[in-house]
Amino acid sequence: MEMTKVAFLGLGVMGYPMARHLQAKGHEVTVYNRNAAKSAKWVAEFGGRAAATPKEAAEGQDIVFACVGNDNDLRAVTIGADGAFAGLAAGAVFVDHTTASAEVARELHAEAEKRGFAFIDAPVSGGQAGAENGVLTVMCGGDSEPFARVEPVIRSYARACQLLGPVGSGQLAKMMNQICIAGIVQGLAEALHFGKRAGLDVEAVVEVISKGAAQSWQMENRYKTMNAGQFEFGFAVDWMRKDLGICLDEARNNGAKLPLTALVDQFYGDVQAMGGNRWDTSSLIARLEK
Repeated sequence: MEMTKVAFLGLGVMGYPMARHLQAKGHEVTVYNRNAAKSAKWVAEFGGRAAATPKEAAEGQDIVFACVGNDNDLRAVTIGADGAFAGLAAGAVFVDHTTASAEVARELHAEAEKRGFAFIDAPVSGGQAGAENGVLTVMCGGDSEPFARVEPVIRSYARACQLLGPVGSGQLAKMMNQICIAGIVQGLAEALHFGKRAGLDVEAVVEVISKGAAQSWQMENRYKTMNAGQFEFGFAVDWMRKDLGICLDEARNNGAKLPLTALVDQFYGDVQAMGGNRWDTSSLIARLEK
């Protein structure tokens, strides 16, 4: 792969290893994090350099990646005198891996277009483990020419990366992803709860049904920890509620009916009320067994 000058904004549980994979693939990486100590730690571990502001990080880069918390966090690192958009040169590409709204993707794409560079919305699926292992799935929206330039670089930490339509399409695809997960986890939680109440050997039952139509990634990777009441293994409830809120907002805009998603969102609210804000999404079973 040809070496590319890149910046990575946001060194959370996803961004930290994603930036590491870029450095390991031979790209020239500059990092920025709101907490500068984390940037310094990353540079001490992997090399590259740290920037004091998003603008400084973006200056002279071919591609700038971001993976932050939400729409407002994304605006904070892009817009304004110290934002990345103030540092990006014409012809560069900004790639946003944040799970955010399609609305903010379109807003930032329009601003990028005015300034002469490209914007790709590119939310990811695969969680912290996928980021650590470099096997994320990336759903992209934007124009084909800048996508073709960034896709080989994204492959540094992804096993699947696809352009799904115009700007905003990546975020809409991620909403579909989260809608699917919400329903699957709730179904698995109810099945495990039912099996225990019925006096069945849950592990033996799952061993059988996981070979048939009931099989899912959630069943294979989460049923044992769910059965044991352990919820420290993945995407936090607070973040899932943020994502489902985005889904429900978009559904109100486009007229989609999401009754199950709305219900599971309420169930995650119950988990938060139990103190499970940082539990992983499989903790839906906890509200059934309290």
